[in-house]
Amino acid sequence: MAKIDFDYIWTDKKRTFLGLPISFTRYILTEKKLITQVGFLSIHEDEVELYRVSDKSLQLPFGQRIFGCGTVTINCRDTDTPVKVIKSIKAPRKFMQLLEENVDIQRDRYRVRGRDMIGAGLEDDGCDCDCADDDDLDR
Repeated sequence: MAKIDFDYIWTDKKRTFLGLPISFTRYILTEKKLITQVGFLSIHEDEVELYRVSDKSLQLPFGQRIFGCGTVTINCRDTDTPVKVIKSIKAPRKFMQLLEENVDIQRDRYRVRGRDMIGAGLEDDGCDCDCADDDDLDR
């Protein structure tokens, strides 16, 4: 595996048999990006900017849970990688917490919030809620 020559917040390898990190897949979380490195001699890297993360979910299958592992699925507003799967990592809840904290930091930095990333799909008045109910409460 290639030497990591940049600052990172978290890193782990995909776990295989008995939860051991015997794999050529490495996941790296930096302040700005989530990077996946795959390969031994030829390495392929895939990056996702953290501010583009829109949702995440956690899967804890029995076979992984026995060894303290889990799989995190991340949905992104990215054309190359709309869904990123972080397979079989140790302490997946800790990773999700780190990811959430850094996603919020990057969204604040770029002044982007979840509704800004959804795109055009709102009603004509620019509001996706039923405002008529709010008017009834004022009476």
